Amino acid sequence: MSAWGVAVLLSWLSCCGSALWRYYSNSPNYNIFSTRSAIRLEYEGTSFSEWSVPETCSMEDKRSPTTELRCSSPGIQAIKPIVTGPDEEERYLYVDSSNTCFMWHYRAIPVFENLTHVLIIWVFDPENADPDELLGTAEAPSRNSIVLSTQLATLGQKPTIFTILRRKVYMADANMNDGTWRITVPMTIDDVLKEIRGNQVTFQDCFIADHFFLLISSLPTFPEIPGFLPISSQAGSQLISSWNPCVPSYAVVVADTETYQTNDSFRTWTRIRVPPNILSDDERQSVSHVTLFHSGIFFVINGILYLKHFHAFRRLGRNENIPDDGIMGITTRKWCWINYLLKNERRRSEVVLWTENEVYFGYFTLEFVRIITTAELKILLNLPPSATLTVHNVEYTGHPLELAVLLNYCTTCTVTKSICIVIYNEDSRQWAFQDFTLDVPMDTFLVPHFLFAASPELVLHDKHRIYYCYHNFTVTGVLQTPTENGNLSMLSNESIIHEVFVDYYGNIMVKMENNIIFYFKMSITDAVKLHEWVNNTIRTTILLSTSGHIYILCALDNDTIYAQEYPLKLEAQSIAFKTEEKCPYTAFNNDISRIFYFLDKGDVLRLWTQLVYPDNVGLYTIVEYYGPKILKIKRYTHYEIAFGHCTKTLTLTFFQNINYEGVDNYFQLQDQNTGLLLVQLRPSAYSKTCTRAHKVFQIAIGCDMHKYIRVKGFSKNECLHHDFTYVIEKSYLRHRPSENLRIRYEWEDYGCPLRLEATDKFQPVIQLFNDDGFLKDVQVNFIVWEIHGRDDYSFNTTMKESGCVNEAQTWKSMIELNKDLPLEEVWGPQFL
Repeated sequence: MSAWGVAVLLSWLSCCGSALWRYYSNSPNYNIFSTRSAIRLEYEGTSFSEWSVPETCSMEDKRSPTTELRCSSPGIQAIKPIVTGPDEEERYLYVDSSNTCFMWHYRAIPVFENLTHVLIIWVFDPENADPDELLGTAEAPSRNSIVLSTQLATLGQKPTIFTILRRKVYMADANMNDGTWRITVPMTIDDVLKEIRGNQVTFQDCFIADHFFLLISSLPTFPEIPGFLPISSQAGSQLISSWNPCVPSYAVVVADTETYQTNDSFRTWTRIRVPPNILSDDERQSVSHVTLFHSGIFFVINGILYLKHFHAFRRLGRNENIPDDGIMGITTRKWCWINYLLKNERRRSEVVLWTENEVYFGYFTLEFVRIITTAELKILLNLPPSATLTVHNVEYTGHPLELAVLLNYCTTCTVTKSICIVIYNEDSRQWAFQDFTLDVPMDTFLVPHFLFAASPELVLHDKHRIYYCYHNFTVTGVLQTPTENGNLSMLSNESIIHEVFVDYYGNIMVKMENNIIFYFKMSITDAVKLHEWVNNTIRTTILLSTSGHIYILCALDNDTIYAQEYPLKLEAQSIAFKTEEKCPYTAFNNDISRIFYFLDKGDVLRLWTQLVYPDNVGLYTIVEYYGPKILKIKRYTHYEIAFGHCTKTLTLTFFQNINYEGVDNYFQLQDQNTGLLLVQLRPSAYSKTCTRAHKVFQIAIGCDMHKYIRVKGFSKNECLHHDFTYVIEKSYLRHRPSENLRIRYEWEDYGCPLRLEATDKFQPVIQLFNDDGFLKDVQVNFIVWEIHGRDDYSFNTTMKESGCVNEAQTWKSMIELNKDLPLEEVWGPQFL
């Protein structure tokens, strides 16, 4: 069903709610909202008279509550419905004059025989497309799209796939097929973020918008089995949702009638149901927490943990090393960090669950381990024995390896309690008490939401207020509003906070139970109320789509659900125009192409970031670090001013200057200078109107497991492998055995032998590779030995001829010093 059809259905099903109005665009996700676009208007209510629009805009029928609008002039357009009774709110919609008119459509066909996806791609015009093309479900291009794609191809257009995480590029086949291009890309789990880009080709003065999307192997949803029964939350409760942090289109939502699951952002969905005779009717309607797991879905029902997977629905407890009851909650990470550095080969947890006095990690193998108790935390925090300490809430932070535990602390425990936070690092296994305490009434419950930031930054909410903790707990307070001292309930007809939604760009949405939404950005200390979008009688939740855009999932009273795109950018711009708030800078640019960088010994990372701002503002870029202090950083700032604008470019150089030669303990020094550093760049000032307020990335310092070395000249596939053996004369072997040694050549390990003339000198050249291919020649000292114990080889130069001041280590001397060690451990970097 189209967005327009969903809107009509929502209006019909919620006729008894308050009046409001919305707008829609034919362009998916409102990507194209310009003078060329048709804007569909819809009034939901009974007091409509006509529409009020600028003279530069034309309408199909100004007296119809559902009509179409077109604006011939770009800029802010003031639009509102004229009604009998109190005035409806006016929106200030920004209509662009962009020359971007067309969009890419793709269809992915998995080919499991060679683990690839074949992408069938074409161009479509949102203003002249079929409904299934607008919904992204088309199997083949429409007639208009075939003509458009073919015409663009004759002008030189051809799509290319760029991957965001690993920076791969995939080209289209040479020829078109029925108005479509084909591109083959491998199936991956660590490079699912992709973008379709085209050449700079125009048709009728129109370009094609780049298309960002997720491409994964289809994650299966559970089938609906006849005879199984619904599982839900308590009657009248709000929606509960959970999604895969790296694949947000894979989600589960619990309503008070059913539980729904999707793998395509609720374009399609199935009901999650459970076998009869396992739960009572009351238990089936008492879900309090839900969390997606790689092999199933966790439910918390009356303090008991259950797991739904393809084969069964079962209760977990003592057999899994967790309590049989008393579980307060379970959660997983909210941010996707595919790459990270774990020292000492430890595991990273998948989920965390907690009781009033214990915290447990859950791992990929469905193994649970208790990591801390409140009794142990009392000792770590040096609290008096008489104090009461319990677990309040638990949440993963923005760091890929850290967990935050919120604690209730009190002594008399009658009127107020203190909320404090401790953070656990899974790599170091250390607990850190944070400089944060919040005194609240005893019955207050706080929900934390950690932001996508380098250092711990979070917002917390109770029923009525938002509390912020920015910049590693150095800036804290209550989120303010124009009136009512931060009490959001007073500005939303006494409704209470349902959920807080945070994205990667620093946008924060606070949704009340009656669907009123407040908006602010990270590091901002005040919020604005957005226009009403969904009727207050509909239960909703906010999720991310396959293209990374926000949508609102609506659960209707007839036990059906619909996903509705939400134009956050346009809605925020409308409010900003009314409040006259502006972004203090014009552009915030950088060359940070990855979110994960690996620095090996001797590597240097150079990056730049640039601010463009009016010359009377005076901004600069703040660089924040979180993690071990194991990197040196050099900064250089270049400043230019022209035409009333300043351009300030900051160049950063990250490096280490550790000398590993001649140290007493090589491996200890290496471990001390290995770790994970999170870096954040942000302007010194910004506002809610800035499109992007920060940039976050990781730098891992250590040994990259994806790198490997190879001796130059050797190949594994340029020769015919056959059964090849040779014999080493016993007199040539170090231990002088009684028999000759027969060696079978291992082709898979060593590749093709290198052919040399007997008189040629041979010095191995070591080359460094990773998954992308050759990186460089390795310019370091290395040791070569014959693995079978042969000792009849010799060298071309002596130590004196090589310029040695003192006698160097030799195999003979090192074997003599380390008689108890095997040959491969006799000599290494630890002995340099």
